[in-house]
Amino acid sequence: MAIAGYSGTPLLKKLGISEEMKVQLINAPDGYFTLLEKDISHQLIIKKETPDFVHLFSKSKKEFESEMKKLKPICKANTKIVIWVSWYKKSVGIETDITETDIRNYALKNDLVDVKVCAVSNLWSGLKLVVPIAKR
Repeated sequence: MAIAGYSGTPLLKKLGISEEMKVQLINAPDGYFTLLEKDISHQLIIKKETPDFVHLFSKSKKEFESEMKKLKPICKANTKIVIWVSWYKKSVGIETDITETDIRNYALKNDLVDVKVCAVSNLWSGLKLVVPIAKR
């Protein structure tokens, strides 16, 4: 999987993953740490820990909605959580029924807002979701 980034900014920095964050990966593709150019396995949450950062990769709208429902209590437990949702770019030609608009609309209906978009790889786009400041 090729490293993406039209800006030349490293993915780790684009996503905003810092050393002190507890990280949860959901359906991350093989080679995720290669994309980040750093092994952050020591930051991955253990069992029922509450993450500061979640990166959810979704191949379908159904999968996305199912995983987001599981994250809802985590968003209440940590209102400063950062959730990146990644989906296949249209340009790669992989069949999917999820779009950036679907993710944004779901977020807005579920007390989240989108604040940033980026290329995660040549296959994946990403949308950053957070709890609005007024609801923290």
